[in-house]
Amino acid sequence: MRASIDRTLTTHAGSLSRPADLVALGRARAAGESKDDGTYARCLAACVSGVVRKQRDLGIDIPDDGEFGKPVAGAYDYGAWWNYAFARMSGFAPRTAGAHDESKHKKSSVADVALTSFANRRDWQKFNEFYADPESTGSLMGSAARRPVGRPACTAPIKYTGQTALAADISNLKNSMAAAGVEEAFMCSIGPGSFARGEDYYYKTEEEFLFAAAEAMREEYKAIVEAGIVLQIDDPSLPDNWDMINPEPPLAEFKKFEQVRIEALNHALRGLPQDRIRYHICWGSWHGPHTTDIPLTDIVDLVLSVNAGAYSVEAGNVRHEHEWRVWQDVKLPAGKLLIPGVVGHATNIVEHPQVVADRIVRYAHVVGRENVIAGTDCGLGGRIHPQIAWAKLAALSEGASLASRELWR
Repeated sequence: MRASIDRTLTTHAGSLSRPADLVALGRARAAGESKDDGTYARCLAACVSGVVRKQRDLGIDIPDDGEFGKPVAGAYDYGAWWNYAFARMSGFAPRTAGAHDESKHKKSSVADVALTSFANRRDWQKFNEFYADPESTGSLMGSAARRPVGRPACTAPIKYTGQTALAADISNLKNSMAAAGVEEAFMCSIGPGSFARGEDYYYKTEEEFLFAAAEAMREEYKAIVEAGIVLQIDDPSLPDNWDMINPEPPLAEFKKFEQVRIEALNHALRGLPQDRIRYHICWGSWHGPHTTDIPLTDIVDLVLSVNAGAYSVEAGNVRHEHEWRVWQDVKLPAGKLLIPGVVGHATNIVEHPQVVADRIVRYAHVVGRENVIAGTDCGLGGRIHPQIAWAKLAALSEGASLASRELWR
């Protein structure tokens, strides 16, 4: 994995804005309205080539495929990062009539806590008037992001079946890297703890469900690493689950609950080189108050226990910007990298490059300039307007240049 040797390198958290033609073709394909004549595959390959080249031109050192191979419901879609995996695994079926999201989720056998539904999470209850108001946050909360999400239920043994789709994603990214002259790129894959939190009718315990998902997803993890691409594990559930346990649980019980999820992830990553893996967490990418987020200091030990070479954390939004201070007390392990999000997805305001530089310099002074890669809080695609998303990546690149002049002068 590349490190910041003589300047601050730049990357981001994964999702980028899909072109309109790709969104339209994907929607028609999901609805069974398109012929399998190769149109979608050709469009996807061309779009990945374009997005890799655009990232390179903006100065993003470690790009990805924008997660373009993961279907979206529309231009604004918060769920593509996880719901793609249901199409790549057998063992799932539509939920039974009358069931509510998460209602069949078994209680953990190792901790006295259980996840609630998204609508019952503590932040959504605390600010219920805000979340109920369709005009409170504009189109993002009023469109796909607010539609109820019906996760399929696990009704049979889980097996990975997404080899064809994954092979296409890998091929598209590698071909695009070669065409653009990109040295290193990454690809996102969901962590088992973030995936296995839907309804389970088949496995006897929550832990069995979790480890079965981990073993299935291992095939995706291995294929990405063996293709020479950096694997990014997307695992927002680690901090985000805290708000989905209502009432607020004792911290010790929550950490027991999450520890088994870390164990499942490390089981899935066994034998894979840590220096080809990065681990991303966030507190959920919806545009809400987030006053019930768990502090990073309470879970940083769990984060660092993941067998990865780099850790991507929120660092730019107003609920978590102050958490650079955590690293004054917690030592980043030798040989590990930190990817703080120095631009965010939660506001339409484009960060000034000097603000970006100041954030980078702050982290560099705490953990070492060579250990910092500048990133984003979360994926930008599907969360803010494309024009703003690209402007934020430009500000990221410009800010990193400013920081490099100060840190390597």
